[in-house]
Amino acid sequence: MILFLLLLLLKAAGGLAAVITLPGSLELLTMSVAALIPRGPRASPPGPPTWRAAVAAMVPRSPRTAPPGPPTWRAAVVVPAHNEQVTITSCVESLLRADRPAPGASVEIFVVADNCTDDTARLAALAGAHVLERTNPVERGKGYALQYAFAHLLPLGYDCVIVVDADSLVAANFHTSMAKALRGGAQAVQSRYLVRSVTETMRSRLMRVALLGFNLVRPLGRDHLQLSCGIFGNGFGLRSETLLAVPYSATSLVEDLEYHLSLVRSGRRVAFLNDTAVYAEIPVKARDIKTQRARWEGGRLRMFVTAAPSLCRDVLAGHLRCLEPLIDLLLLPLAFHVMLLAVAIAAPLPLARDLGIAGAFIVLLHLVAAIVTGGGSWGDFLVIVMAPFYVLWKVMLIPTLLRSARPGEHWIRTGRNAEPDSPKPPVLR
Repeated sequence: MILFLLLLLLKAAGGLAAVITLPGSLELLTMSVAALIPRGPRASPPGPPTWRAAVAAMVPRSPRTAPPGPPTWRAAVVVPAHNEQVTITSCVESLLRADRPAPGASVEIFVVADNCTDDTARLAALAGAHVLERTNPVERGKGYALQYAFAHLLPLGYDCVIVVDADSLVAANFHTSMAKALRGGAQAVQSRYLVRSVTETMRSRLMRVALLGFNLVRPLGRDHLQLSCGIFGNGFGLRSETLLAVPYSATSLVEDLEYHLSLVRSGRRVAFLNDTAVYAEIPVKARDIKTQRARWEGGRLRMFVTAAPSLCRDVLAGHLRCLEPLIDLLLLPLAFHVMLLAVAIAAPLPLARDLGIAGAFIVLLHLVAAIVTGGGSWGDFLVIVMAPFYVLWKVMLIPTLLRSARPGEHWIRTGRNAEPDSPKPPVLR
């Protein structure tokens, strides 16, 4: 009797795992295949600035000669920053070094020093940025900082706003690529969002490959299918008309995902810029990795709970543009997706086992697509064999992720690699 009940339980678990992972497997398969299909000349963004570029930036340069007459295209780059004195100077200098668009266009850098208690504002101004200082002890976090910046900039007549995180560097052609797409009629754009080189461990390398899948393969596949590629919070741009039509009211832990869903519901599409990139640092300290993953994945789980029902209603009402974002929300973080596939494979249920095996091959295809499209090396292929240990580590994070998914959960800033260890990271609402 006990064996019969155990067998029944294993079948039920395997069948449930197969059902839960099926939408995600279909999403991964579709986007991976679409990303691998060539579409026109392949363009790769320039790499992040090298040490030679940094040295060249120290050499005094004569002021740029302004083109005659008023600019015909004005772009404002917004850098939200909370206690970013370690990284803000390199970020602003990278933005100032990047190529400018064609004559007649202007690019200005605005750093939002949001509830800062360090030297962020002073260092940003010294580096050459305009500084907007904001202090609000109640409304704290990146979403509120962006709302503040956009409310300040839109009345000044800027044609578009571009968002870059304070720990990031940009490719040399970042401004020209953004301007070309937005001036050409794109309502919103998202550049490649890659990671800067760090002292690599097996875990950080696996994280980099997984991020290539999320930040490169999936948006590239969507773009090839003429779907909205998504917004990832860093390296995206919006025309002013888009912001006026769809105000930036997102303040959740995953404000970028929240705002993208608003764009899709309004009938707007985010285009993917595969020829330029932002390069953000990836955390290497265990505590900082845990903080970042909890915020991203816990916030995404919360967004599924709050947004999936309305997306279902939109799809049933005939708004098929909401179908792919809904399926994407059904896709669990890759490590948990793999864990459930393992449950399905182990189940004494042929259909569940077959779906699990097929899903595992799809995940492998997705990782291969990430390495190929991201210009990875053979070392990246070899590191995939360490994936089971990464999955086990992610399983240990489940209690933290569930806490981050609770309503009203506080946003915790991820520490930077160059910062000294502190007992507690700053907590933002």
